[in-house]
Parts: sequence; structure tokens; C-alpha cells
Amino acid sequence: MPFNGKSGKFNASIGAVEVGCGEKAIKIGGENVLPFYTFDAPIENAPKVGVMITDLGLDNEPAGVKAYYEGCTTMAEIAKKAAAMPGADFVCLKLEGADPNGEDKSVEDCMAVLREVVDAIDVPLVIAGCKNVAKDAELLTKASEVAQGKNAIILAAKEEDYKGIGAAAGLAYNQKVGAESAVDINLAKQLNVLISQLGVAPANIVMNVGTATVGYGFEYVVSTMDRIKAAALSQDDKQLQMPIITPIADEAWNVKEAMASEEDMPEWGAQEARGVGMEVSTAASVLASGSNAVILKHPTSVATISKMIKELM
Repeated sequence: MPFNGKSGKFNASIGAVEVGCGEKAIKIGGENVLPFYTFDAPIENAPKVGVMITDLGLDNEPAGVKAYYEGCTTMAEIAKKAAAMPGADFVCLKLEGADPNGEDKSVEDCMAVLREVVDAIDVPLVIAGCKNVAKDAELLTKASEVAQGKNAIILAAKEEDYKGIGAAAGLAYNQKVGAESAVDINLAKQLNVLISQLGVAPANIVMNVGTATVGYGFEYVVSTMDRIKAAALSQDDKQLQMPIITPIADEAWNVKEAMASEEDMPEWGAQEARGVGMEVSTAASVLASGSNAVILKHPTSVATISKMIKELM
């Protein structure tokens, strides 16, 4: 008997969220099939790739990243070069210097860097905090104001600080709110509900459901994303139909495979190649699991993942 394939197209769909302004604006989400299942139905908005830069500049970056930005002396120049990276769809500025356990830069100093970046680029922008809840509450609220008119994603509102960040980004300054939870479908849904109850429209919410580098408890990430996509599409759970954005760069470049020197681990091969490998394999895995956008930093990683997306679409 002939094989009659059945379409895996769902009646429900992931919400489409637009980021950025003008001709360079992008949309993430919008699909009603599983990741890369273009044989079941067209996927109008392909997954997107972002480039992470930080307010701390380039001193701590791998050699290949420094080489790409060679000649850049200001944050504006770094941001422009990031926006022009082959394969990049958007730029993510991480305000890492605000961390009280690091340089503890003031909010005012961070906003000066943000203004410089905002004025320098016309591609979509994602603004990430320093991962300190108390500092981020003030930092990202102010960042929402400084980036007004850019339709940026503010990463990220957590359960501890979602009211201030959500209200500023999603209501007062018309930005997109990144809802960050810790690799758990119930926590992700609960945070989406809480942010929605503030009055933020679903079309202004994206999810960062957490990640880990491949080999580091990554099965929890895969199972969480699989469950979220299944509930959103097969069960039409509207509180889980927001697209997913996944920051990869920090996770991938801070594991031992990427950090151990060649002197310490000569059998592992070139250190930078290991870091790129961790970044690429993690990004490819989360995209296959349902992420709609990833944030990377090495130009080789960005080019590789961008090529993968194009060939699978």
C-alpha cells in the first residue's frame, strides 16, 4: 500500500512578536508546526540569531572575537560591527558591568553605554541585565526608558522583579518583555500569567525559559522546551504561546571545555575551537527543541548557526 503522510500542522500557533523598527525589524514566532517541520506547513518567520556584546568591552573575549572587532575603540563602534556580523539579525547588549559582585557600575554609567549603542545601530536590540535581581530591577526599568522608540526586548523580568520591569518595558515605554524562568514549564507559564495580569499584551512578551550548555543537565532544557511547545500547539495553551529566546553565549563560554587552557588539557585540542563547538552545539540543540532566537558572540558560531537555519528552512 502507498504511504500517505499525515500533516503535523496544528490548529494553534506560537504568537509572532515583532522586534525593532523600520526595514530592519524582525519577527520571531508565528509557526504552527514543530521546529523546522517545514514539510508540514510553511514557517514564515525563521529562527533568528543575535550577537552579544557587553558594556565591559573586549578585554575578556576569545581571540577570534577580539580579532573580529579589531580597530573598534568605542561601544558605538563595537555595536556597529556586531550589527554587521555575517548571519546576525539583532544585537544584544548585556550590561554586565552593573553586577555588584563585579565592577558595580552605576545605573547612570550603564545608561551612557546604552545610549551610545542605541544611537549607533538601526538593527533590533535586546538589552540584558547583570543577573543581580536588585540591580536589574532599577537597571532594566531605566533601560526601557532610554531605549524608548526602539521596540527592544528587555531581558529579563523574573518572578522577583517582574512588576517593575514588566510595567516599565511592556506598558510605559512600549518595549518587549523577556520573561525569564528556570527550566520549568510551570514556572514559565506562571510568569507569563503574572506579566499578562499587569496588562502587558501577549504580543509584547517573549520567554527565556532557561538553558544550559550541552552536557550540563541539558536534558532538562530539551524536555522543558518540548513540553512548552507541545502544550502551546497541541493543547492550545495560550499562556505558553509566546516565542522563546535563548541566551547561549555566556553559558557556552563559561564551561570547562571552553575555559581550560591548551597547556592544562592538551588532549582536548585548541581552546577557542572548543568554545565555538560548545556554542554551536548548544544553539543548534535549543533551536531544534523549540527556541525561536538564540544569542551568540563568536563570529564563527553566528555564521554556522545562520547557515544551518537557512539550509533547514
